[in-house]
Amino acid sequence: MAYKFKRQIFGFMDLLRFKKMVPKREQKFAEASAKPLPATYRVNETAKILHPGSREVVLEEIVLRTADTKTYLFKAPSPSIFRAGQYASLSCRVGDSIVNRPYAISSSPLQALNENKIAVTVKKAGFFSDWLFDNAKVGDKFTLGDASGDFFHDAIRDSKHVVGIAGGSGITPFFSMAQAIAEGSEDFDLTLLYGARTEQDLAFRKELDALSGGRIKVVYVLSDEQKDGFEHGFVTADLIGKYASGDFTVMMCGPQAMYDFVGKELAKMGVTSPKRVRKEANCVGVRDVKPQTFALKVRLRDEVFDVKADSRETLLVAMERAGLKVPSRCRAGGCGFCHSRLISGTYSIAGADKRRLADVKFGYIHPCCTYPDSDMEIDVPPQD
Repeated sequence: MAYKFKRQIFGFMDLLRFKKMVPKREQKFAEASAKPLPATYRVNETAKILHPGSREVVLEEIVLRTADTKTYLFKAPSPSIFRAGQYASLSCRVGDSIVNRPYAISSSPLQALNENKIAVTVKKAGFFSDWLFDNAKVGDKFTLGDASGDFFHDAIRDSKHVVGIAGGSGITPFFSMAQAIAEGSEDFDLTLLYGARTEQDLAFRKELDALSGGRIKVVYVLSDEQKDGFEHGFVTADLIGKYASGDFTVMMCGPQAMYDFVGKELAKMGVTSPKRVRKEANCVGVRDVKPQTFALKVRLRDEVFDVKADSRETLLVAMERAGLKVPSRCRAGGCGFCHSRLISGTYSIAGADKRRLADVKFGYIHPCCTYPDSDMEIDVPPQD
């Protein structure tokens, strides 16, 4: 039982009693049991099961969605906990590189909880995505990280009515949301405006049609085709107003060009507040600069590695190409999981600087969105 200190009327009495605190504590220690404290606690063991950090999963099924999009269903050793709309990092060795990429989860939360199965849907665009599309096969083993990201419905932050705007492969998190609403693990109404070039480019068309009705409404928008039953063109203010009114939250997932265009259309409607308009962050890509090779010295735990860094690629990509196992999640500079201490060198950051003020003050960078502008030296936390 904790010792309770009672304040006395006279201050000097408090001082006298304070001087007796140490012997009283020593007495309490002496009276305590000599039984060792437990090495672990049930709550810690439960947390380790539900949030293991990363684990090995087995590819159980591959489904072709469109000509350049596939769904990969993995069997995990234990249940996975996530909110519909979040992403998970998928990793494996490709040649000499350990490659890690975040992909939005396309399966439902209950499937991950009850069946230990979790799926990501990948468009063939990029080094790792291309490799998956052409080489991954049933039975292959991968490393899957915990679910991350804040692209999900929050009852405190968001309206009960969500207008989802998906472009191309940006449909993935919304498909998970639609399943979650249908199964009852999410409680909001979803009006989904799903844009693609042609009807053949619509992933999950059959599944979304089956889910439509009640709290879920799906509107297909084709930019390159005019067909009955489909909207034509782009997602404009007029189109949004046609299907949504009153209080709603806009959630967008797609390419940056879509964000820029739809953002201007929403401004015409007076919808500009960051609370009402939320966008899923895109991974940082290759920058358009003169190619140069810099020397990157990486301090990782008790080892030092000399790595070649291309001026067009991020420090994270340089380390992955060298086969180093380093922390990575969002690859957009937002989560801070990869934050590393800068020892020397100059750099550029992709887009807005999303570091915490403390990171900026004490010289930390996010390698996932940092490009080298000179030879550099960094201290990177190990990835267990």
